Amino acid sequence: MPRIFLLDANVFIEAKRRYYAFNLCPGFWNCLIWHHGSNQIQSIDRVKQELENGGDDLSNWVASVMPGTCFASTDDASVTSVFGQMVTWVQEQTQFSPEAKAEFAASTDGWLIAYAKTKDIILVTHEIFTPDARRKVPIPNVCKAFGVPYVDTFAMLKELNVAFSWKPPA
Repeated sequence: MPRIFLLDANVFIEAKRRYYAFNLCPGFWNCLIWHHGSNQIQSIDRVKQELENGGDDLSNWVASVMPGTCFASTDDASVTSVFGQMVTWVQEQTQFSPEAKAEFAASTDGWLIAYAKTKDIILVTHEIFTPDARRKVPIPNVCKAFGVPYVDTFAMLKELNVAFSWKPPA
């Protein structure tokens, strides 16, 4: 049974800004659509809202190209419950600054992790585990505390057997 990957906003944003820009690697974006259609890639409604607020080609792509079904609703009692547990856990951690704790409670990150935990799927993020973080609550730190598996974009692409090829100009 194929594993399902849940994409953080930074997967889309970093790809667009850097190594998989729309004009540089359109195959990346087509791959996301195809794997979503195969029920292997999704994200959440709150990530969609975040991306649509960008006012750029990524926000246009999210609104008009990527199927809306890619962005699952977090309006679910089990997701809300797990999100609450995560916010409580973060508040109890003395290493994080009060600002970092408040930012986590108000951000999309906790909802993303709670959805992954509730649905038993793999979270995809570019954030890294940082045991001594103070100014931000890294997604992988919360994932480790709650037993949520996570990978980066490249590990996901490898597992999905994605390969991008180059063609010489005509």
